[in-house]
Amino acid sequence: MPGVAIIGGQWGDEGKGKATDLLNDRIDYVVKFNGGNNAGHTVVIGDEKYALHLLPSGILTPGVVPVIGNGVVIDLDVLFQEIDALEARGIDTSKLRVSTNAHLITGYHTTIDKVTERFLGKRQIGTTGRGIGPTYADKINRIGIRIQDLFDEKILRQKIEAALFQKNHMLVKVYNRRAISVDEIFDSLVQHTERIRPLVGDTGRELHDALEAGKTVVFEAGQATMLDVDHGTYPYVTSSSAVAGGASTGSGIGPRSINRIIGIVKAYITRVGAGPFPTELFDEWGDLLAERGGEYGTTTGRRRRTGWYDVPIARYSARVNGVTDFVMTKLDVLSGIERIPVCVAYDVDGVRHDEMPLTQTDFHHAKPIYEELPGWSEDLSGCRTFDDLPTNAQDYVLRIEELSGARLSAIGVGAKRDEIIQRYDLLSDD
Repeated sequence: MPGVAIIGGQWGDEGKGKATDLLNDRIDYVVKFNGGNNAGHTVVIGDEKYALHLLPSGILTPGVVPVIGNGVVIDLDVLFQEIDALEARGIDTSKLRVSTNAHLITGYHTTIDKVTERFLGKRQIGTTGRGIGPTYADKINRIGIRIQDLFDEKILRQKIEAALFQKNHMLVKVYNRRAISVDEIFDSLVQHTERIRPLVGDTGRELHDALEAGKTVVFEAGQATMLDVDHGTYPYVTSSSAVAGGASTGSGIGPRSINRIIGIVKAYITRVGAGPFPTELFDEWGDLLAERGGEYGTTTGRRRRTGWYDVPIARYSARVNGVTDFVMTKLDVLSGIERIPVCVAYDVDGVRHDEMPLTQTDFHHAKPIYEELPGWSEDLSGCRTFDDLPTNAQDYVLRIEELSGARLSAIGVGAKRDEIIQRYDLLSDD
């Protein structure tokens, strides 16, 4: 059975949980391999809505083992708040596994995140202020704190002391903030030691053994391709690898074990935070997409910026990730729009670009070249086969598929788990 990577094909919030739900009765493990509690999945089961931040969406499916991989950064307060909230609603979280190599978000990371973002003024990136970037920076600078450090209090204290020696100078002398004590951070972490202990392990080996035994493992990305630290719209990106390649480094599984790569795209496009966005709408159409699509952040509550579907971004995502299948969500949101623009290329200073421009400067100045497709007025939420869709909705899907670089295997037509059309099997080429 395959290893399956599910990645965001745009700027995030595409509805990646929809693809996981489509496969849920065929999945044995779901792995979160990057990011932290700076993003979230909203999953609707019947009349119940669940907002997940650190936990993989597979935690809502009985029998599935949810795993937080080594590539994730973890705020233990948030993790246990999320677990407690699910347990209070009758969700069993006892199967959760956490990598001993995952890095910890501490109080000084969130403080530094907030003060440095404010210090940037007009040049702000638009971070969530949850300490994600500073934690990844410490990881790369080799002064990070990992889950395993909780189990050696002497080492833990030494690592906190080393980190705060530098950071307190910056907080006090540059940002005019109070110094943070070692005891404050130490106590905030060790209070969780005994609760986290039974959850942690060598998750990379466990996943390897599962794949060798013929189990199906889904690797679920946080954020999305255009927010990837290497391949996104840098510097307006997240701090981790959100593309399919990150599934290997963030979980400890070799790339040959991942043979299906599913890219999730909305029928339009959104982004949160600052940065270039060629098809962004500032008119009533942008308001309509935001309101109909419920485009408010699962984690932050911020309204998302909205725009028409962007083909060059989809093609770029297909190439960077090696997408085998696209899943389109929220096609239902476009119902009632008479003519639907689709960005098929960019104009950059009079030059047509059918693919992503080479430089950030050119992308910042890119103006969309649109192709208009006829819309439809019907409610799509009851459609369960492709033939159930109105003819113009079918034509929209087929044109998007033709332009985007991979087959479009499933179509979301509503917020609920079962409001989806499956055209092709996501786990095979048939």
